[in-house]
Amino acid sequence: MKFNFNNKQKTVTQNHENAKAFVMTPEMELYTAVVTTGLNDSFYEADNVRFERISGLLQKCAPEFVAKLAVYARTVMQLRSVSVLLSVALAQRVSGGSLVRHTIGKVVQRADEITELLACYQMLNERTAVKKLNRLSKQVQKGLAIAFNNFDEYQFAKYDRNTAVKLKDALFLVHPKAKDEGQQLIFNKIASGTLATPYTWETQLSELGKIQFADADAKKRAVAQKWEALIESKKIGYMALMRNLRNIIQAGVSGIHIQMVCDYLSDAKAVENSKQLPFRYLSAYREIKALDSGYVPLVLQALEKAVLQGAKNIKGFGLDTAVVIACDVSGSMQGPVSARSSVLLYDIGLMLGMLMQSRCKNVISGMFGDTWKTIPMPQHNILANVQEYYKREGEVGYATNGYLVLEDLIRRKKVVDKIMLFTDVQLWNSNATNNTMASSWKNYKKIAPAATLYLFDMAGHGTTPLQIQENQVYLIAGWSDKVFEILDAIENKETALDTILQVQL
Repeated sequence: MKFNFNNKQKTVTQNHENAKAFVMTPEMELYTAVVTTGLNDSFYEADNVRFERISGLLQKCAPEFVAKLAVYARTVMQLRSVSVLLSVALAQRVSGGSLVRHTIGKVVQRADEITELLACYQMLNERTAVKKLNRLSKQVQKGLAIAFNNFDEYQFAKYDRNTAVKLKDALFLVHPKAKDEGQQLIFNKIASGTLATPYTWETQLSELGKIQFADADAKKRAVAQKWEALIESKKIGYMALMRNLRNIIQAGVSGIHIQMVCDYLSDAKAVENSKQLPFRYLSAYREIKALDSGYVPLVLQALEKAVLQGAKNIKGFGLDTAVVIACDVSGSMQGPVSARSSVLLYDIGLMLGMLMQSRCKNVISGMFGDTWKTIPMPQHNILANVQEYYKREGEVGYATNGYLVLEDLIRRKKVVDKIMLFTDVQLWNSNATNNTMASSWKNYKKIAPAATLYLFDMAGHGTTPLQIQENQVYLIAGWSDKVFEILDAIENKETALDTILQVQL
């Protein structure tokens, strides 16, 4: 597959700050847009703008690349909604063959994604009612039929919700063939609405809500006992447990149960299986840090251990490799990752930056805005390091003068091997000088010809301040610690797009 521009194509443009920038190939731009979106408003783009840009870009890319990107986004980067969007848009474009069927079969990882995909199909095809979904694409139908056979009764019941497209609707639309008699019984229960009530924290606490208690103290004791029973059952999922840490502590569960929670959160196998995005730990850390409880230090340390467990898979660099990690804390990085999240883009940049720092033995770290400031941090306590940066972001201002990182190295004649910027890539110069990222990088290469520059794109706006894959400049995008697997691939002479093309459909 060819990803290079034709020489006649225009590659120079302006970024959102009206600074000189370079456009990407459609495949690279689609990749960066997809892995940095929760389909929510960003600083520069509203939901519908990002949605339309993704839809337009995928028309310019080969169907096989779109299919592999959808699977990569869902299974590696753990992004649900945008993966569903790519799958449905692919079905609009491709008819016949098995590409759409195999893509959907791999993108649908949870039972509720069956109905989410149908709702997306309904929206993109402008079907105004569920009954009009009966003209479903055959390949979409076959892909969802595969998905129906991947879940058990508990998983179906857990996500059998009163949404616009219900699980029962999906069953009647898809007509999946049961793989055995047991599966057929489950399908019959979906059709009749008789799935067994799942044992979840929601259903268990909902049952308590139906009970009339003598007083508030009796209710509080019952809630504490219920949380203790849920913890002991080991049936509450990792993400659900992390999201409910505040509720568990405030319920007044025993110290033994707090310890059980902490042991599970920091267990290496549980961390690996949970596949949590790094910023989820940061959200939990901040919420717990604000509580008034003697158990707060214990829980915070468990979250730190969990993050360190996840970081063990990052290869990092040893004593002989000098690394600079620069985090963008500019105004445009202060938009939330979703409408319901308190986590900002620069939180993600800081989190990924501190994860990488924890795996480097010879590292300079800092943040940039109007100015560039180095702030040495210990290798461990990654979440505490992020918090320290978060408290100090005002010290450097709110422009996006990333070139200052390079100018500082030039001024000090400091030769390093790797320079990593965690940024929205909308870099410019607010200081009325002639310096740009491109010119500063060209000058730095004169004193450090072997140096490599990595731009970690947190926002996916579609431009870069330098030509990527030229003069040892590389672009990596995404909010997951899996971005470091692409970094490792680049070290082995591959690119981000090569990694996506290796996805098996």
